[in-house]
Amino acid sequence: MTTIQREQTNQRMSKIVKHGNTVYLCGQVGIAGDSVADQTKEALRRVEVLLNEAGSDKEHMLQVIVWLADMADFQEMNEVWDNWIPEGHAPARACGEAKLARPELKVELIVTAALKD
Repeated sequence: MTTIQREQTNQRMSKIVKHGNTVYLCGQVGIAGDSVADQTKEALRRVEVLLNEAGSDKEHMLQVIVWLADMADFQEMNEVWDNWIPEGHAPARACGEAKLARPELKVELIVTAALKD
């Protein structure tokens, strides 16, 4: 039986969950800045921090689900994403529109990654 490790856990959720060689991150938002670009940069920074703490990195991401409060911001978010993701390491990705937890939030990222060997 494979153990499930939960890290940075509170009553509601864990920021990091590891099962086997897979890492799951809770949704990451960018609370810094008003623009989608600023919020995307902040969310990606948070993703990197959590992946590093979990023993992974952005080169090991398997899947990312991007939620935007408004699909009109798709291009602006993609410009930041395209500059951040290392060439040859793009994960499977989906993007949709959703009402996020707070009205000021414009982007949320849900990441699944592999542990580094």
